[in-house]
Formats: sequence, C-alpha cells, structure tokens
Amino acid sequence: MVQTLGVAVVGFGWMGRVHTQAYARVPHHFPGLSLRPELVAVADEVPGRAEEAAAQYGFAAAHRDWREVAADPRVRAVSIAAPNFLHREIGLAMAEAGKHIWIEKPVGLTAEDARAVSDAVTKAGVQGTVGFNYRGAPAVAAARQLIASGEIGTVTHVRIRLFSDYAAHPEGALTWRYERERGGSGVLGDLASHGVDLARFLLGEIEALTADTAIFLPRRARPTGATAGHTRATGGELGPVENEDYVNCLLRFASGARGVLEACRVSVGEQNNYGFEVHGTKGAVFWDFRRMGELGVSRGTSYQDQPVSTVYVGPGDGEYAAFQPGSANSMGYDDLKVIEAHHFLRSIAENTPYGATLADAVHSAAALDAMSRSAEQGAWVSLA
Repeated sequence: MVQTLGVAVVGFGWMGRVHTQAYARVPHHFPGLSLRPELVAVADEVPGRAEEAAAQYGFAAAHRDWREVAADPRVRAVSIAAPNFLHREIGLAMAEAGKHIWIEKPVGLTAEDARAVSDAVTKAGVQGTVGFNYRGAPAVAAARQLIASGEIGTVTHVRIRLFSDYAAHPEGALTWRYERERGGSGVLGDLASHGVDLARFLLGEIEALTADTAIFLPRRARPTGATAGHTRATGGELGPVENEDYVNCLLRFASGARGVLEACRVSVGEQNNYGFEVHGTKGAVFWDFRRMGELGVSRGTSYQDQPVSTVYVGPGDGEYAAFQPGSANSMGYDDLKVIEAHHFLRSIAENTPYGATLADAVHSAAALDAMSRSAEQGAWVSLA
C-alpha cells in the first residue's frame, strides 16, 4: 500500500529546486516505492522566493522562516538546502522535531557540526541522508564492484580530481561562500568533501593525510542585493576572500593504498571536471563525471602495454535501470539527485539507511578538518 509523506524544502536556491524536482520524479522512476512525497512547505528568507516556489511547484505553504516548517505537523521529512552555516541549527531543530532530513553536504562548517547533527538524528530515531550525489552514478557503483571483485588486483594508488571554474571570474560576488564563518573551508567543503566521500566509497577508510591550500583571488566585490548560485558583482565594496580556492592532499588508506586528492574552484578552462583514476596491481579503472555513463577499464594479464577499454554502463549497474533501458543511454546530474531522493524515502519506508548517511558526512568532515590542520602545520595528520 502506497502512503503519502509530507515533505518540505528549506532553502530554495538552485539546490532547493533540484531537491524539489527530484521529489516530483521519484514515483516515475521508482514506482515500487511505498512512499509518495507530497510538497507541503517551502521556506527561504529571500522575499518572494518561497512564494514563487509554491506557485511553480505546488507547495501548500510558503514561509520566510524555516522554524515554521519545524513546527508544521504535516511535514515529516525535510530537505535542507540552505547555506552551510545554517546546516547545524536547522538540522538539529528538524531532528528534534522528529522529522527525517535530507541535508546537503558538508553538513555545517566543521566535523563537530556534522557530528552534532548525526547525534541528533540518532537520538530522535529518524533517518538522515546526505547529498554526496556522485557516489550514486551507476558507473561509480560499477567501479566499486570492479575494485571489490579483485579484477584490477590490489589497489595501489588513486587520483581524485574536482576542478571547476565557478569562482574563476574576478567579478564573482563576495557571497557567504567566501566567508569563514558562513562558508567554512571554501573549496574543501564545497568540492573536496565529495572527493573524500568518493575515496572512502571506493577504497575504504583514510588513515592519514597531508595537505596544502591556497587563495588565488584574495578580494571580491560585495553584492548589493540577494544572490543565488554564483552571482557576479561590479562596483561594490571590495572585501577579503577568507577561505580556500584550492587544495591538494596526499592520502594514506587503511588498506595500504596511496592517493592524491585535488580540488579547485577557480580553474579557468575547467567545467565540472570531476573524476578518478584507480590503479591496481593487475589493472585500472577511470571515470569522468562529464562522460558519466562510461568507464575506462584496463584488465588482463599483460601488465605492461595493457590496453584500456571503454565500458558503457547499463541495467544492472547501480540504479541505471530506473532511468534507461539499455547501455550507453545518457543520464544527467539531476538523475543523481533522484537516486538520492529514492534512497532517502526508502530509508524512511524501511527504517534502514540507504545511500550516503550522516556517518559518512562525519567522516568526510573529519578529513576536511584534518586537511586544514595539515595545511597550517605543514605535517601529516592521522585520522585513526
């Protein structure tokens, strides 16, 4: 029997829209799910934004204050897509109100924030899903299975990259993203958090790391009005960029494997260049987010001069079959958020975690904190 679940979205910038659209699409791609989301409420502090969302998507109520969502008994599950500095406060309040939460990474500004939300969810007995969407790509699921099967031998080393140009323009507005108190650790929380999650998802726990960071565009103009996404600003008062544009990090895994993780938000010429290269004693596997349905795979017994084949994922790989009937049909970013929404709703329906959890967010945040300490100290930091 299918039951209705009242859901709300807090924060209606681009990510809030993506969550909302994912809720609408879940029943089409996963018709066997026993819960159907009903859009009960939306909250955003920008005047008029929540009302526009309600008119466009059909939310029953629109609010400026997210606390009204917490107090609404019709709401049983909440998407938290507000800025990073609000994650802890909103996450705690929603969990304490007995509401399941789907929260965007990095779940606050520090590992302490992520741990506080995780503890609140556990104490309240509700489910918590985190927005580590790249692990949901069917090709990533296929790569994980390939690695676990031993087909590429024992993993020796991995390189994970997350390069983007979203902050490369010198006229990019000095929004909350560039402030330490509201945006946290800059590109670490924004992109490297995904890299840490992919590293753990594919290869297991990280034992120690050492990192270096940099700010390449040290000053930006303050915006004169409300912002969404990566707005440009000209003529405004210049202010300092307080958090990192770039990080590179060496990783040691508990398995003995080594890794390199590099992330940058000001990489001119790079648009969402995210991916990994995993090497083993018998082969390798490669993935590029921009060619999301493909894997480069090298396997065999040649070792030297061993070729790399392109493998197209298809039904049987992750959740691919919910979207396309045959290999090499394309999927997109929004499909990954539909997969997340499905994991979230299934977790609630079965009272069992599926997908990335708040425990994963805590591990990722601990690694980010360790990167910051390492960059300050110029030394290796243990995560054990």
